[in-house]
This record gives sequence, structure tokens and C-alpha cells, in this order.
Amino acid sequence: MKIRLLSTAMLAGLAFAQVAQAQEFDDRWYLTGSAGMNIQDNDRGTRNAPFGALGVGKFLNPNWSLDGELNYQNPNNDDNQDLNWAQYGVSLDLRRHFLAEGRNWAPYLLMGLGYQRSEEEFDAFPNPNSPGRREEGNLAAKVGVGIQSALAGKRAAIRTELAYRADFDDGSISAPNEDWFGDLLASVGVVIPLGAPAVAAPPAPAAPSCADLDDDGDGVNNCDDKCPGSQAGQTIGPDGCPVPVSIDLKGVNFDFDKATLRPDAVSILSEATEILKRYPELKVEVAGHTDQCGKDDYNQKLSERRASVVYDYLTTNGVDASRLAGPIGYGESRPLEDMGQAFPGCKSEKNRRTELNVQN
Repeated sequence: MKIRLLSTAMLAGLAFAQVAQAQEFDDRWYLTGSAGMNIQDNDRGTRNAPFGALGVGKFLNPNWSLDGELNYQNPNNDDNQDLNWAQYGVSLDLRRHFLAEGRNWAPYLLMGLGYQRSEEEFDAFPNPNSPGRREEGNLAAKVGVGIQSALAGKRAAIRTELAYRADFDDGSISAPNEDWFGDLLASVGVVIPLGAPAVAAPPAPAAPSCADLDDDGDGVNNCDDKCPGSQAGQTIGPDGCPVPVSIDLKGVNFDFDKATLRPDAVSILSEATEILKRYPELKVEVAGHTDQCGKDDYNQKLSERRASVVYDYLTTNGVDASRLAGPIGYGESRPLEDMGQAFPGCKSEKNRRTELNVQN
């Protein structure tokens, strides 16, 4: 009988299933309550009876929980149901929960030790004090299986369980030749956590990426900025450092009344083109000028032609037109040296020029 009950307990317990939320570790203390059926050992001479249990427990870690539990059952005698037979006890139960990612319930194994007290009435006829009464306590051990729903963040969890309890009662009046009994306990219960669930601190906001920051406002992100202290108004290269740009086209001069590039001018423009390619974010104004000889209208058109020939050279040699402002002619309005309009003194080569003015 005892071996058959143990086998039945292990097999039947695997059939229970409960649905709840994902199993997580909740270290709050909890109360338990359960009700079920106590299938009594036939050798004891008692009938099966319902039982109830109350307890308190706590998860020690995500896989192990420990409960203290009180139980009570009041089965009847098979032969004389007028004779009372009651049993109650306390146990300390350790459960091993088997968690799985994405599963919202967990099976478990149960191991427990405790104390069971039996109160047995028996027929003591012809003793005038019949019925007699035996009250005796003894060690009990328990093994079992079960399934429990998630507890973390919930008001309650559900637990179903099938356990086999060995009651080491060697003083039974009904079965004097037995020194222990095996009972099967099938139950359904609730697990109610105490207190509010622990709220995980929100994750610290991710530190902004240096690629999204520009502390010195120079248009170059902090990751690429090798000169974080650059000042506003400076010409900044792609590395965040001030560009030592010196595009001096004052040497791009023209012959009197001409708008064609001289060999010396081509050499200077070639260097200017390389500087512009080296600093792709640099923008310049292409500005043409004349000396002070001649009429204003004529000089204006001549300065525009001089600016255009430099503009065309730059774009032909790989400088994107979007980086060039102009071509713009300023005529004779911006002389580098004021030679007056009297001829031939007005013939100033310095004034017959085209400039590249860096734009901030």
C-alpha cells in the first residue's frame, strides 16, 4: 500500500498545470492556504478525509523556496464512526522550482520534515472509561511534486501539489503491528505575497553619444573634435581644429585691360585648389577687381570677367560650385592702393586682381 501510494503521487503530480505570468524571483514573504484530499493509509483503519493547511514562506532564490505549514484532517474510523480520530501537525517544506525562459509556470519537487500529532479514540469496553483516548506525536517526512504559477509582481499565485507523507506513528491502537503509515495528499492552494512588490529602479539613461554632442559649437561632433576649445568665428576643419587657411590670391593679377590667366596666376590657383580640396567644408567668395583707370561701367564688367575666369578654373579642377560664392565683380571700388584715375599713374597691377575670400 505504502509503495503504491508513493508511485501514484509521483505520477499524478506531473499532470497538474497552471497558467500565470512569467516566473521571476520575488523575495517577499508570503502566506499560503490550501485544501485537498488526504488519502489515508488503509493499514490505519481510517477513511479518506479532506484536509486544510496554512503556512508562511519565502523564496530563498529564484529556484528554492522554504515554507512552514500547519495541517489538519479529521478522518473517521472504518469500524466505528462514532469514535473520533483527528490528526494535525506542522512541517518545514523545501521546494525546488524548475524555471524555463518564456514559460509562465514552474514545476517543483517537494521535501519536508515535520511533526504530526494523532488523537485516537478507541473502544475500551469493559473499562468504564470507554472509549479510551490516545494522544501521541511523532516525526513525519514528506516528498512530492507540484506546479506553481508566477509570483513576481502578482497579488497571488496558484499552487497544485501531490505529496506523500510518512507518519512514523508506532503507537496506533487500530494497527498495533505498524510502526509508520503513508498518506497521500492532493491539494490546490494559493500563495499570497506580503507587501508591495519590489519595483526595479529604472535603468540609468544612456549617456549621450559623443557623435551627438558638440560642446564648443564649432559644427564638429565631440568624437571627431581634436580641438574642443576652438573659438566661434574661426574657420574649422573636419577635425575640429582651426584651419590655418591662407588663400592669398592677391598674386593672381592680370595684365592691363585683360581677363586671361597668366602662368604665374595659374600656379597660384593650383595651390588654392589643393587647399580647397583638403578642407571640403571651406567656402569662398570669388571676387574680381580692376585698377582705377577707365570708366566705372567698363571696369565693373571687366572685374566680373576676371572673377569668372578664376571661378571656371576652380570648378574645372574639382572644386564644387556649391562652395563658391560668385563670381562677383567689384569693379574699381576696392583698390588695394589708391593711385587715382589719372593716366598712367592709375595703372596699378596690385588692383588688377581676383581674390578668394574665405566665408565663415
